[in-house]
Amino acid sequence: MYIDYLVIGQGISGTWLSYYLQKEGKSFLVIDNNKPNASSRLAAGIINPVTGRRHVEVWLADEILPFAWQSYNQLGNELDISAISTKSVIDFFPSPQMKLSFQKRIEEKGNFVFDYPDQNHFTSLFHYELGCGEVKPVYIAHLENIIPAWRQKLKSGSVLIEEQFDIDNLSLTATSVQYKDIVAEKIIFCDGYDGGNNPYFKLLPFAPNKGELLIAEIPGLPTNHIYKKGMIMVPLATPGMWWVGSNYHWEFDTDQPTKEFREKTEQLLRDWLKVPFTIAAHHCGIRPATLERRPFVGLHPVYPAIGILNGMGTKGSSLAPFFARQMADHMLYNHPIHPEADVNRFSRILSRNIS
Repeated sequence: MYIDYLVIGQGISGTWLSYYLQKEGKSFLVIDNNKPNASSRLAAGIINPVTGRRHVEVWLADEILPFAWQSYNQLGNELDISAISTKSVIDFFPSPQMKLSFQKRIEEKGNFVFDYPDQNHFTSLFHYELGCGEVKPVYIAHLENIIPAWRQKLKSGSVLIEEQFDIDNLSLTATSVQYKDIVAEKIIFCDGYDGGNNPYFKLLPFAPNKGELLIAEIPGLPTNHIYKKGMIMVPLATPGMWWVGSNYHWEFDTDQPTKEFREKTEQLLRDWLKVPFTIAAHHCGIRPATLERRPFVGLHPVYPAIGILNGMGTKGSSLAPFFARQMADHMLYNHPIHPEADVNRFSRILSRNIS
């Protein structure tokens, strides 16, 4: 079988890359192992314009946020699903220091951060003593709808292979790659956490981190906001269901959920919420983060038939459509990739011998 592109992984990056390749009329196959705890399957899908304790604007906010809004809406219309919605984050201040930091950003005329006009508005729902601020607009990419809907689209087009990719079966020629009986012009790895074990890219500064979350049923909670106080509560597409999380562990011995996280998070909810809740599920995943918090996008400097679209970390919902488009345009039209994301910034490292 001869195709233009072989895409490894159908997380958020592989979904968007295969979407753009289809738009361009290119032939491709996606290989995905359908791993239930893949980070894209478990992510909340938050597209937040600010980040960190000081609520500074995210990297490339003016470009990435409008691109994400337009892209997800277009995808949702084509798949006939709810793909993105607009919310605001109600940030309940956990300490006087965090309250002062938030107010300072408002005084500095920081974009997206605001005083909430009625500080008592949420007293029937939450326990909070130090008030709250608001971040807006914030988007939710409904990955729980997007990933399976696009997967079904791939299946219906017979362009999805559900199996574990085995790199030992990959061979290179001067102008192509071959995997089993598939010959492709290029292979693009969108394989998330597994990318750190890829012999062609394992020297990149991956810094995977572990995150856990709970799925809670909270029928009495209004869904027009995301709520934050230590943890974040995000409304899911299923009415009454909420994503609650997450923690960040840079050192971990297992990719399994822990009793410690569940007990701690349930206690936080009991102390915070005034409405009843029920825990429906407890999940854990490994995020494909990087040391410098910038993604890896582009073609290998030594093996140009091999590419990567990975390392989106906690910002995958916002970064993936933008950089998947850049990756597609780079391969098809030789357009440049943003220099802070271009994997060729590591040319010297990647030029070492592959072992």
